[in-house]
Amino acid sequence: MIAATDPARPTIDTPEQTARPEQRARIVIDDVLRTAGWQVQSKDRMDVAAALGVAVAEVPAPGVGIPDYMLFVDRKAVGIVEAKAHGSLSGAEAQSARYASGAAKRDWEVRDARAAYALELRYRFESNGHKTYFTDARDPVPRSREVFSFPRPETLAEWSAPPAASLRSRLRGLPALDESRLWAVQARAIKALESSFAKGNQRALIQMATGSGKTFAAVNVVYRLLKHAGAKRVLFLVDRNTLGRQAHDEFANFTPPDDTRKFPELYTAHHLGANAINPAAKVVVTTIQRLFSMLKGDDEYDTGNEEGSAFDAPWQGEPPKVAYNPAIPPEFFDFVVIDECHR
Repeated sequence: MIAATDPARPTIDTPEQTARPEQRARIVIDDVLRTAGWQVQSKDRMDVAAALGVAVAEVPAPGVGIPDYMLFVDRKAVGIVEAKAHGSLSGAEAQSARYASGAAKRDWEVRDARAAYALELRYRFESNGHKTYFTDARDPVPRSREVFSFPRPETLAEWSAPPAASLRSRLRGLPALDESRLWAVQARAIKALESSFAKGNQRALIQMATGSGKTFAAVNVVYRLLKHAGAKRVLFLVDRNTLGRQAHDEFANFTPPDDTRKFPELYTAHHLGANAINPAAKVVVTTIQRLFSMLKGDDEYDTGNEEGSAFDAPWQGEPPKVAYNPAIPPEFFDFVVIDECHR
């Protein structure tokens, strides 16, 4: 389509410009899904065996409606994406839940006879391409929360593997805390934090006085998350390398109360000195400066830039925008511990 704004210099409109608001959102969502590793298909050319993760647009669900996308992982339908126009996600959560629950109760009309369907469409998303909300139906109290991007197909495959209990469910079953090696203030902080996790809170703040053993308390928490909650990987984020070295030393010297071995004999803790993460690492310690460099896709980063904190320098200009890096997707870490987060 050509817009007649200036006959001498006609402007060719892109599909994003000529489409209706919801169609424009779908174009952006298609790109976001592809970036996250999904193959986007139309229902007329549906082949759920074409890739590990396939997002099929507008597959009819008899008696329910037509979801904007059905997500397939390893040929099994596992989720729903409801697309909305920019800025209009209110009410979409209920709609995606209705599609998901209805689809699980009905036979779906699909062209691909090899498709196998899960008994439950567990993963539910609402998106306008700029904001995306996510609900895991197997959480103790399922509720929508904003995510940076769609999880990769490999992630949903891992989450769906038996016993397939959600992380939030596992956080409700942590054993009683052994307080024998903890100061009272440390034990109180850890128990309050785990209580917050059990309630489904996404963020928590621990404020402790200098010298009260904050890092030791954090290491205890991380150990319990890895051993008892099945956390896959934890990020320990600092704003200068001095704190990173101190945190790594704390992990290296930590002996848990229920084991005679030190932490490194049980789990790998990796203090980044280069822009590469040890794939075996259960704990990754790094500065926010290096992490931002890695998210941008930089191969190297000057270690000297990690010795000081940006908190000490006056801020100029707009805050840097965080980029999506498929090698370090948002779900790469189950937990993020931010040391001295006030900085």
